[in-house]
Amino acid sequence: MSTLSYCTVTRTLQSPNKTLHHHQMLRFVGISLRQRAHLSCLAPTIGEIFTHPPKVDSQVIARGHIKSIRSFKNIGFIDISDGSSFLTLNVVFLDPDHVFEQSKFKVGQSVVVKGKWIESQGKQNYELQYDRNDPSHEILVLGDVPDNYAIQKKHQTLQYLRGVPTLRHRTGTLASVMRFRSNVELAIMKYFSTNDFVKVSPPMVTSSDCEGAGEMFVVTPLNNNSKEVNEKFFGKDAYLTVSTQLHLEVLALSLNRVWSLSPCFRAEDSNTNRHLSEFWMLEAEMCYIEKVHQLTDFVENMIRLVVQHIQDDTSQYKLGGVEDLHKSRYSKEEVDKMTTRWNTILSEKPWPSITYTEAIDLINKIKNKGRLKGRVAWGDSILTEHEKWLAGSHFQSPVFITDYPADQKPFYMPPSDASVFDPERPTVACFDLVVPDIGELIGGSVREHRYEPLVAEIEKRGMVAETLDWYLSTRTNGSVPHGGFGMGFERLIAYLAAMENIKDVTAFPRAPQVCAC
Repeated sequence: MSTLSYCTVTRTLQSPNKTLHHHQMLRFVGISLRQRAHLSCLAPTIGEIFTHPPKVDSQVIARGHIKSIRSFKNIGFIDISDGSSFLTLNVVFLDPDHVFEQSKFKVGQSVVVKGKWIESQGKQNYELQYDRNDPSHEILVLGDVPDNYAIQKKHQTLQYLRGVPTLRHRTGTLASVMRFRSNVELAIMKYFSTNDFVKVSPPMVTSSDCEGAGEMFVVTPLNNNSKEVNEKFFGKDAYLTVSTQLHLEVLALSLNRVWSLSPCFRAEDSNTNRHLSEFWMLEAEMCYIEKVHQLTDFVENMIRLVVQHIQDDTSQYKLGGVEDLHKSRYSKEEVDKMTTRWNTILSEKPWPSITYTEAIDLINKIKNKGRLKGRVAWGDSILTEHEKWLAGSHFQSPVFITDYPADQKPFYMPPSDASVFDPERPTVACFDLVVPDIGELIGGSVREHRYEPLVAEIEKRGMVAETLDWYLSTRTNGSVPHGGFGMGFERLIAYLAAMENIKDVTAFPRAPQVCAC
């Protein structure tokens, strides 16, 4: 018997509780796409119930966790949420003293409520009425909680919530960030699909250090049962990847345009609000790229269209939409910050693009006002505070910084275009996108597609070329000009959602001394 035969189909468009069995499904071959989208083998979520409300006075079953309990002289309320929406469903009932005598309800309990769907007298359009004298009505506790349940309807700091990693996403703010993150990922997926990219899954375990910084985690078996003491599990040293770029290049040379969104790992002893040891990196590689501006144009278009796509969908109940994000915040300041950041991205003016050399001049002449104190010499790193100043105070816009000194960047970047290249101060064809308040968001470059210059650069840096033979082989087997970029996905989410600490936009943060579960 097929799996489908065990399913029932819920027609939430009509009534969340009217089910249609497998033998009845053929009747729905001719239904509209809108109706078909709401056929499911699953019980409706609270979000779905609000989006497609059933008929008034019909019986409805709702499931979720108790968010709050309110009791007055003649009426009581239990608000429940299942994480599918910023909205809570109000369960209303008369004679609260008798209701609470029957069961001890507590914030955090998971419940199933059967009642009558009615128009609300409060802020919401509808609510669920429970009548203790109606035998068809029921409030059933599925899972109890201890009396000291960690999540209560009061202000709890994000720092405190990091200490309860298995429960923190039951709060409105952090649940909305997870829904928003999902929505952004879908929008990005649509953008790449529209541009003929192939989504691929590169390996997390690698034998190569993509960035050459040595900040990698070593992969070894927990119990080494090898016959030879020195025998390596993979036959060589293996690491958790810091970037999937090298493997993406290999795939791009076969598939033309590829992208991935996958976890990367960096063993950097940094516990700032901008760094994670495990983070998700959106990376893309594309063939027939010869100029940096081809990459910066693509990146600007990607960020603009993704933000515009989400902003244009103003549906009140959109999962992870603007309304969801805003209504889950209790601070007007945070909502205003989000609005400002989105408007900055969507400004009608193209994002500025300056070279590293021009950035150094601006920092020295304008930020430092020509003073020697704080002066940045050519060849110095542009610090996060400089990036924030350039994008925030000076340009008040995302800004591309191109053509960094060669010794600041990895081995695979070719020299800058002849129009900006200075042999006395050699630079490479690369870019960073920096945004206000955050700093660097995206880094990318043209890739050196010629074998001899690439090998020469590897040897110049004291690297062992033999460990990269697999990568170098692409340069002797029909190589083409190509380029790509990488974006820290958590940084994008933190910026758009106005979250100050990157640990609050990933489900289970990993950082030095941070691995709670």
